[in-house]
Amino acid sequence: MKLIYTLLFLLTFNSIFSQQKQINNYKYLVVPEKFGFLKKVDQYQTSSLTKFLFKKNGFTVLLDTDEFPLELKNNPCNALNIIVEDKSSMFKTIVFIELRDCLNKTVYTSKEGNSRIKEYKKSYQEAIRRAHASMVDIKYEPSIEVTKTNDNNNSIHATNTKSTVINNQDNLKSSNLKPLVKTNNINLEVKNNQKTDVVTKSNSNSTLYAQPKENGFQLINLKPEVVFVILNSKVKNVFIIKGKNGIFYLKDNYWIAEYYKNGKLVQEKYQVKF
Repeated sequence: MKLIYTLLFLLTFNSIFSQQKQINNYKYLVVPEKFGFLKKVDQYQTSSLTKFLFKKNGFTVLLDTDEFPLELKNNPCNALNIIVEDKSSMFKTIVFIELRDCLNKTVYTSKEGNSRIKEYKKSYQEAIRRAHASMVDIKYEPSIEVTKTNDNNNSIHATNTKSTVINNQDNLKSSNLKPLVKTNNINLEVKNNQKTDVVTKSNSNSTLYAQPKENGFQLINLKPEVVFVILNSKVKNVFIIKGKNGIFYLKDNYWIAEYYKNGKLVQEKYQVKF
């Protein structure tokens, strides 16, 4: 019996640690100005409270109506979306906080936050605070990937290592040496991320026409034929492409279809009439 409890504890701990590790690399969190279970924008100050609480975790937190930084505009998948799910009963307010990626996949779920206060505003705020309290250990910590170098050219990869970068600009300018990272008296060479093969197709002269469908739109050309079916997401001007591992988003006044095909990342540029 003791062994069973130990195994259950280890499985639970590993699950929580895995969830925390997934979100370490995300710098931005996006809060909707109106959660799905409410009727008004920032009703009961739920959105503003959620934004305030997660700033304490070290993230850059934005409302979905805010002006996004350029790096987030260029790649909406750099952010996680905060969703508050209402599971209230007649006598108790119950909420869960979910963090979802740009493909609407849940990567973290809080513990239950609840309240028995009868007044709606105080009740929802208390429940959200309690749900967030189970997430206080989640912190934004930029990860770096490093490679240990030795005489046999073997490499060891590490992430989320807190290190001090030693950068001698004069030497770097006159050589091909890369900056070293020193941690625990071990010299580690920063490894550049491998480039992903990207196939870019410009269809900027091609116009697609959006026809509303349940949960999104279908985009057709002049033939007419359906080119994409796109589904709504919680991020402004970002859609999920149905049937493809990808997204459809607005960038520099063009709509970009970005998805994987035969193991390669494909980017296609369109104009869309909604």
